Amino acid sequence: MRRIAGIVLAVLLIGGVVAAVVAGRQGDDKGTATKTVRGVIGSEKSDFFADPDVVKALAAKGYTVKTEASGSWAMDGLDLKGYDFAFPSSSAPADALAEKYHARQPLPRPFYSPLVVVAHRSAAQVLAAGGLAVLDGKGKGTLKMAAYLDAARHDRTWQQLKGAAAHGELTGTLYITSTDPETSNSGALYLAAASYVANGGRVVASDADVARTAPLLRKLVSVQGAQQPSSDSVFRDFISGAGNPLVCLYESQVVSLLGEQSGRHGTDSDLVVLYPDTTVNSDHTIVPLDDAGRALGELLSTDPTLRGLAVKHGFRPQGDSAEFVRATADRAAYLNQTLTGVRQAPVPTFAVLHEMARRARG
Repeated sequence: MRRIAGIVLAVLLIGGVVAAVVAGRQGDDKGTATKTVRGVIGSEKSDFFADPDVVKALAAKGYTVKTEASGSWAMDGLDLKGYDFAFPSSSAPADALAEKYHARQPLPRPFYSPLVVVAHRSAAQVLAAGGLAVLDGKGKGTLKMAAYLDAARHDRTWQQLKGAAAHGELTGTLYITSTDPETSNSGALYLAAASYVANGGRVVASDADVARTAPLLRKLVSVQGAQQPSSDSVFRDFISGAGNPLVCLYESQVVSLLGEQSGRHGTDSDLVVLYPDTTVNSDHTIVPLDDAGRALGELLSTDPTLRGLAVKHGFRPQGDSAEFVRATADRAAYLNQTLTGVRQAPVPTFAVLHEMARRARG
């Protein structure tokens, strides 16, 4: 009897050990498992979500994020069924998507980036000599939007500007390259900034405003010929030395590039970053399509590690300008870290901006 009891006890003990091991493994799995969240993002955030450090930080919080890139303004035409979030590059397309999919307000806005114009040094110097820009050292300056728009209105050429004759690459009509405003956020925001200045410092809000500014916006776009659908594409062309010497894109792209160059072989001495004296911020805004999408948006907004990684990729976290200034101290020669002297123009509504883009494209 004692032998039988001993055997039973041994079996129970072994069973308890096995159960504990299984429970421990399940606990370990639970601690390392992640919830897969799918989203459509603006292409300028592709590098951020692909960064191994970002992937690791998200996994530590229980998320695996799978993304597909799209033009921010093209997201409205996509079927987002089965996705957890959309992440366009500004508030206008985000608000339109939120209304379409009945997303609860407020929408998470983890970070932002102002529009800037990158120039080759020769072009920046000629602009300054012609009164269209003011340089602050070798790597940065301010673009005078009113003066530039006046030059565009009168079809001014590079050859008409003082000093251009010394630079054989500066020929033909003076213009800034931007992306397709009907599909790309940066191109649409370029029109928003230009229209604000052209409309006497007032946001375009009525049919009369649209009609008044349409001829100039049409000139800004038509002179470019075929436009790229992505700011990544125009930036790559600029860096390779191809195409136009003036390009409108996001500050975040410049900050990221400068960080990479500094880490490898020093910063590109030919690059000048011009901050338009009137510009717009690209508020990267998450449209949660379910609870998982909203949780991700709040995590990107509040988690210190993810905020720091956003700065690494050039984005300015919402609510703490000092965080950006500290993180980009090594690139201060190229960046207007505090946006001194830069006026932020309001962005028209989605419907108005879409109509402006349609007319500008002809």
